[in-house]
Amino acid sequence: MKLLFIGDIVGRPGREAVAVLAPKLRAERGIDFVIANGENAAAGSGITTPIAQALLAAGVDALTLGDHVWDQRGFEGEIAALDRVCRPANLPAACPGRDHLIIAKNGFRLLVFTVLGRNFMGAKADCPFVHADALLAKLAGQYDGALVEIHAEATSEKQALGWHLAGRATAVLGSHTHVATADATLLRGKTAFLCDVGMTGPHESVLGREIEPVVGRFLDGMPRRFEVATGDVRMSCALVEFSVDGRATKIERMSVPLPS
Repeated sequence: MKLLFIGDIVGRPGREAVAVLAPKLRAERGIDFVIANGENAAAGSGITTPIAQALLAAGVDALTLGDHVWDQRGFEGEIAALDRVCRPANLPAACPGRDHLIIAKNGFRLLVFTVLGRNFMGAKADCPFVHADALLAKLAGQYDGALVEIHAEATSEKQALGWHLAGRATAVLGSHTHVATADATLLRGKTAFLCDVGMTGPHESVLGREIEPVVGRFLDGMPRRFEVATGDVRMSCALVEFSVDGRATKIERMSVPLPS
């Protein structure tokens, strides 16, 4: 079986890339599950209900979110109605929205959830290690394999969680930095791992934003608007192959350009 995890979707360019490329890849590669991080899909910060619905209609099976989950006004009152969208699992329990999803294809039940890292991150979140352990134990018997997304800044924290869950999760895949890493591997021959899948959106940019204002901010420190860029749009993703017992057998990091 195969799952495709699409890295942080940034703005309209990222959404367009998913709409065009995800169905094409699914058909060409025989992909069973398509999961995407949509936390930057609305103008580069947060997500809205119409955007979530459009991404799901375009062929994404489930959407994960990150530390920008509440950036769009009013979304906290809408997330509960989106049954294929989950917010980070280790946010406070009082937060609205689902802390995990279980999606089924061809008799295989895939558990999907995200944990936020705590190093250099501002969000209030419980320990990602303890929370991942608790969720896997609580849902034991309800899933056949697990995709755990670690939405974090520090590569050390991501690697540590990968090793912590090695042999217990089908895949531990990182997001948040918008820069893909080159460390795709199988941990202990069972768990697919990648520190960061990268960004889906405009790569002629600084993390998806127009170059000049960001460079200017570094030069003089003055505030500027960081609009979403438009050039060199690509879909950054990871393709994981796994057996029916939930063990990963292969991981491939991909960067697929949007045809002009």
